[in-house]
Amino acid sequence: MQLEFRADLHIHTCLSPCAELSMTPLGIVERAASLGLHLIAVSDHNSAENVTAAYNLASGREISLIPGLEITSLEDVHILALFGNVESAMEMQSVVYENLQPGENDEESCGMQVIVNEHNEVMGFNRKLLIGSTFLSLGKLVELIHGLGGIAIASHVDREGYGIIGQLGFIPGDLAIDAVEFSPGVGPEEARLHYSAYSHIPWVFSSDAHRIEDIGKKYTRLLMKNPSFEELRLALRGTGGRKIIC
Repeated sequence: MQLEFRADLHIHTCLSPCAELSMTPLGIVERAASLGLHLIAVSDHNSAENVTAAYNLASGREISLIPGLEITSLEDVHILALFGNVESAMEMQSVVYENLQPGENDEESCGMQVIVNEHNEVMGFNRKLLIGSTFLSLGKLVELIHGLGGIAIASHVDREGYGIIGQLGFIPGDLAIDAVEFSPGVGPEEARLHYSAYSHIPWVFSSDAHRIEDIGKKYTRLLMKNPSFEELRLALRGTGGRKIIC
C-alpha cells in the first residue's frame, strides 16, 4: 500500500556560507519535524561535513534524513547528489575536495562555513572555497554520483544562476540525471507552462532553504511505502505504483 509523504530534498546548513548561522543540524531537524515533513535532505555546497550530525539527530525522530551535497560542476551548474547512507556522501565529498578549484573562503564577503555537532556546538570552520566550482564536468559528476549508488538532480533549473538551463541553454539529452528541481517560487502549473520540453524527466519541488523559516516552504508530495532513500528512487522511476504527485 502506498502512502503520501512530504519531502524537502534541498536544505542547507550553516556549513554553506550563504546560509544563516541558525541553520544548525539540530535546528533543521527540529523545524522539519515540527512542520510534519517526512523526508528531508541536507545538501550543502560541495561538502557533507554536517551530514553526520543531522543524520544522527533525525534517527531518533519520526523523520527520515537523506545525506547529500549540492555540487557545482565545471560548467557552474548545481547538481544535488543524494545518497542512501552517510558513508557514500562522505566518499563523494572526498572526490569533490580533490577536484575543488583553488581558493579559500572569505568570511567577510561570503559568510562563515561552520561545522556543528548534534548539540549545537561549533566543532570548527571549513576554510575551503565551498561556494566555488569543481573541475568535474556535468557528465563526469553524474557518473560519479551514480557510481556511489546516488541520485543526481539538477538544482533549481528555472534559475538563471547555477541552473542547468540558465548556464547551458538546455538540458543535454544524454545527461543521465534522475530528476530536475524547481525553485520555491515555481509551482507545478508554471513549470508545465514553461518547461514542458522536459516533462519526460521527473520533477521535484524543494525549499532550497538557507533560513529556518524557509524549510518546507516548498516540498514534493510522493506516493511511497515509507519515507526512505530507496523508496524515493523508486518513486522517481514510477515503480510499483510509487510516484510524484504534482
